[in-house]
Amino acid sequence: MRFGLESGMRSDKNTQEISVLSRSPAMSRPRTQGGLWSAGAVMIAALVLAPILAVVVMAFDPRENIWPHLVATTLPRYLSNTAFLALGVGVFSAAIGAGAAWLVVMYRFVGRGALEWLLLFPLAIPAYVGAYALSDFLDYSGPVQTALRATFGWASARDYWFPSIRSREAAVVVLSAALYPYTYLITRAALREQSGASYEVARALGAGPLALFWRVGLPLARPAIAAGAAIAMMETVADYGVVEHFGVQTLTTGIFATWLEGGNAGGAAQLALLILGIVFLLFALEKVSRRKARYYQSARHSRPVMPVTLTGWAGWLAAALCALPVAFGFVLPVGVMASHALANPEAWFGRGLGLALWHTLSTGGAAALLTVAMALFMVYGVRMTGAGLARRLLPLTTLGYAAPGAVLAVGVLIPLAYFDNALADAVLALTGHDPGLLLTGTAVAIVLAYVVRFFAIAQGAVDAAFARVPPSLPMAARSLGRAKGNVLRAIYVPLMRGSIGSALLLVFVDCVKELPATLLLRPFNYETLATRVQEKASLEKLGEASPAALLVSAVGLAAVLVLARANLGKRR
Repeated sequence: MRFGLESGMRSDKNTQEISVLSRSPAMSRPRTQGGLWSAGAVMIAALVLAPILAVVVMAFDPRENIWPHLVATTLPRYLSNTAFLALGVGVFSAAIGAGAAWLVVMYRFVGRGALEWLLLFPLAIPAYVGAYALSDFLDYSGPVQTALRATFGWASARDYWFPSIRSREAAVVVLSAALYPYTYLITRAALREQSGASYEVARALGAGPLALFWRVGLPLARPAIAAGAAIAMMETVADYGVVEHFGVQTLTTGIFATWLEGGNAGGAAQLALLILGIVFLLFALEKVSRRKARYYQSARHSRPVMPVTLTGWAGWLAAALCALPVAFGFVLPVGVMASHALANPEAWFGRGLGLALWHTLSTGGAAALLTVAMALFMVYGVRMTGAGLARRLLPLTTLGYAAPGAVLAVGVLIPLAYFDNALADAVLALTGHDPGLLLTGTAVAIVLAYVVRFFAIAQGAVDAAFARVPPSLPMAARSLGRAKGNVLRAIYVPLMRGSIGSALLLVFVDCVKELPATLLLRPFNYETLATRVQEKASLEKLGEASPAALLVSAVGLAAVLVLARANLGKRR
């Protein structure tokens, strides 16, 4: 009885303390601070969504409607080539990624530990670098055909047949080799999370390796495979460097031709809107394909998958199958570019390379810092203010990542150019001095496009990091009178330092590799490493393009190593 009375007294005392805290100035402060966070989050969402909305507006109200002309002439070719590439890359990236993931999870074989990491390395190589390397390696003047002519005594191309390198099929090969790691990474994680009991039961019932994959592994990993293939297909639809080099006319190259050669921004916006529609259709098809299927794991602690040891020719075959995509997607591009760099050492001191490196570091660094800071502010603002307009807009800000760089360039440059000209006219009228183009005449447009394009990466990383912070810590800080900004700075940021650093690195690497948006938005005579590679390679000067290509690949490799360590570092 005494214990109950004492408990009641302590409970009443705690209640009084809580009520006092709730009436303290820090807790009873007007909601103006929360309103500022909410308003800031809405403004960030509006900035990220503005280019996409601009594309929609321009597409439905163009100054000159060339849609009937496009439909009657080039649009069928654009659509057929885009569909061919997207479907081909989707199938091949799913097959390569899922097959490699199945082998490294389910079996032990020679070199498995190294290949588990190496299979991610093609992510470091931009697809357009792979295209330049493959065409140089297999073209008529390349080492393969030169060796064939020397070996068999052939004098010219009329003496033998060799498949065309600059074709749709070659583009599918290059893009698949560059993009399969998306499927591999997601599928490997899905397979490792499954219980080993399912496979043990299937083996006990007499299922062989092929039946085990087809009837057990593939159905369980199907959502992961579909997600990876969808990402690869979206990246294919957005690609410009590979298709431009191989001479394949797609919707993305159509934007460049309609805008830069035809001078019709409205027609480019119409093609951009069509690309957006295709990307969203890919999302919808993936959702519909699942229908009412559901995939669950046991709530109890499940046994991990126990790999089966492969010996003899089977082990060597598995190692060869996993090494093949690494050879095409990483070793070949790096080897070709390195050979050209060694043969032309003066290219490392070529005119403009240092400036292109500075432009790449400055624009990519500024975009990464701005993107992560905006994502941090917006996610924290939404979490602090609860339901509202900002929370509804938060999922929509991920649309920028689905929009290709060429699409965002249309949505960024046209409205920004109008604003820039109006600003220059206003300054001229007030001061009599013409400041020129302050935004579109500098790298501001490029940075803005990068922020919109890769905001989803930063937002996802930051949101996941917030979810891992125990709620008791910020609640305690708030109860002690800390303002929301102080709680973010003193509690959240130190605990989320690793995730913020990873987000900065991933956004920076994607900015370094981005080509279409940079080509369309860069000022006159403004080069980055990506545009320098494209410009030199288009002139068949791979010796001069190789240093920039290797620098881009080195930056990408740093991010891949961080990603690999995060995803492959913990072994069962």
